[in-house]
Order: sequence, then C-alpha cells, then structure tokens
Amino acid sequence: MNRESLLMGYYEALHTAIGPCHWWPGETPFEIAVGAILVQNTNWKNVEKAIHNLKENDALTIRGLRKLSIDELQDLIRPSGFFKIKSERLTNFLSFLDEKSADCITDLAAFETADLRQQLLSVKGIGPETADSILLYALGKPIFVVDAYTRRIFNRHMLIHEDIEYHELQDFFMDVLNEDVELFNEYHALIVKAAKKWCKKTNPDCTNCPLGEFLKN
Repeated sequence: MNRESLLMGYYEALHTAIGPCHWWPGETPFEIAVGAILVQNTNWKNVEKAIHNLKENDALTIRGLRKLSIDELQDLIRPSGFFKIKSERLTNFLSFLDEKSADCITDLAAFETADLRQQLLSVKGIGPETADSILLYALGKPIFVVDAYTRRIFNRHMLIHEDIEYHELQDFFMDVLNEDVELFNEYHALIVKAAKKWCKKTNPDCTNCPLGEFLKN
C-alpha cells in the first residue's frame, strides 16, 4: 500500500468511527486566531474560559482587543495560563495586522500561502503550529497542521521516527495528499480526537482503536 492510500485509509477509518468534527471551534476567523495563540501550552477547556471572558467584555474583535490595557488583557486571558507571555503574543499579532493594514483578519487571505506563512512566523511568539492553525482554520489556506498527537499516533504505528521535526512531519502528509482545506481540517481534528480517546500518552486503548482494525484488514 502506498503512502497516499495508507493515509486516506487512516482518515476513512477515523471518520467512520468518530464522524464529522466541525473543528476549529470559533464563531469568527479572528476568534479562531486568538484561540490558536491562547491554546499554546494548555488545554482547550482553559482557552474556552479565556475566550468567554473576552466575549463578555466585547474584546473578541480587533477593535475590542486594542481597547484593552495590558493589565485588562492579562486578567481576561488568565485562565489560559502564561497570561503575561500570551498577552504579549496577542499584542504582537495585533501589531502584525496593523503592519499589513488588515482591518479584518480575512484581509490576510489575499496573500499567497507560503509568503503569508513566513510573515506569520516572523511574529514573535507565533511558531509553525500556531501559524498553520491560523492559515488553515481562520483563513482557509490548504496547509496541514501537525502536533504532538500526530507524532504520537504515527510513531506508534512505526510510520515516522520519534524525533521527527515539525516540517518533516507536515511533509509526510502534504507530499501525497491533495491540497484540500476541508480534508486537512477534518483530518487534523480526527487525529486529535483519536489521540485523546484511544491513543493516549499512557495506557493507550489499542484494542478499540479503529486504526488497529483498519491495519488488520
């Protein structure tokens, strides 16, 4: 079985078992981008609390976030952890939008994907996973997001090495899959859910994992 057939087989097995994921959670592209920054080094439940605080204070827009003092911003995003660092990263992102004369985050979609990715990576505090999450989920750009869950599952199946770096892991998918925003979106979400439900860091439930059944066939 070639890699494309294998990866699509994994996708179909997970999609059949889990169903549509409707990921990334967020009502607007800007909310998705803010969530991508806040979720660094924490879990989504903590981010939801911070997002709720921002919404309650009409601060989940570019204009609303700019109106906050640094102390106000830090207090609202405190549940996400590392709130001082993350407030600085959000401020850096707002400055980036200013530099690009982006009144709305979707204005960035006019840039070519590879160029915009490099520009996002130049923003202090935005790394590859965060940049790619913004590109895919907020701007609808065809780029595959990988993370620790991706590394865990595919390393356990001996398809990648344990110390594979981000871009090599990303290429493992993008070199063979069609550049399809919906596919990339759903695939990453399925990987995250599978890792949390079956392929846990400790005590993985390999017996009930749909990928195990797929590999048997």
